[in-house]
Amino acid sequence: MSVVVCSWGAERDGLPAGAEERLGLGRTLAQELGRELVWLSLGPLAERALEVASAHGVARLDRIDDPALRDLHADVYVEALAQYWALRAPAVGLFGQGFDTRLIAPRLAGRTGAAVVMNGVAAGRGAHGDLEVTAAAYGGDTRAVYSIAKGRPCLIALPAGALRADSPQGGASTPEISEVPVALGSVEERIRVVQSARSEGPRLEDAQIIVAGGRGLGSVEHYAWIEKLAAALGGVPAASRPLVDERWVDASRQVGLTGRITRPALYLAAGISGASQHMAGCAAAKTIAAIRGDRDAAIFRYARYGIVGDCLEILPELVRAAKER
Repeated sequence: MSVVVCSWGAERDGLPAGAEERLGLGRTLAQELGRELVWLSLGPLAERALEVASAHGVARLDRIDDPALRDLHADVYVEALAQYWALRAPAVGLFGQGFDTRLIAPRLAGRTGAAVVMNGVAAGRGAHGDLEVTAAAYGGDTRAVYSIAKGRPCLIALPAGALRADSPQGGASTPEISEVPVALGSVEERIRVVQSARSEGPRLEDAQIIVAGGRGLGSVEHYAWIEKLAAALGGVPAASRPLVDERWVDASRQVGLTGRITRPALYLAAGISGASQHMAGCAAAKTIAAIRGDRDAAIFRYARYGIVGDCLEILPELVRAAKER
């Protein structure tokens, strides 16, 4: 039995989002539980897969590459993973948490009898040799610790940015590459992706400066000031969930428990109240600055710097000052 880091798809840096974070946790877990570390890739291998796998001490790089996996259909991926679990019987599976994983992981748990924990932020060996998994709960306000019974497999979904990427330190390996056969020809696709959009620009998870806007901006036209200030500071624009729900901005720009988990050097929030669901995505920032008309807004409890005032008066002045630097 092994600790398996599961991934599919590739980002611009040649790796699936959060892959190195999960490999770092996987390596620690494998050492604590006395298991081998395996990386499972569904679809074509990422460009840097072998290099990164070696640096993180991966014992085996498993690959399932079937034409049916070219498009992301949840039914097909669940079937492929269920066949893999029946063949390899991993003890722990580590997944990135996105919309696709929310469809796949619970159904895979039902097929395999595994426990499943979403919103994971940590995992390790418990005092009695069991697996303990820590997850964000109640909108990110608190942490829940789950104890998984010995011998029961567990699937853990970890949002990108929930962990710090672990710098490999010695112990490099030469992983075996293994092609895993699966039979997917007869899978009935009950859920089909009819439209998808690829996000553009830098990923929020990688940004060092983020300027985020919330409902307090008042209208979609006013969000342009967020984009202008982000550009002037050399940062990335972002938003709270209400702006995504109103279709002011793309979902790839959402920060929060159901969006992106970020760790920037500076997080500047304008017109954001500071609800726990949002702060779960930015509380790890080194510095938080906030602009809000309500002096009692929750976000000021997190902010090192705060301005109580009208965003539409303050943002243009900040843009002007940033351009004059």
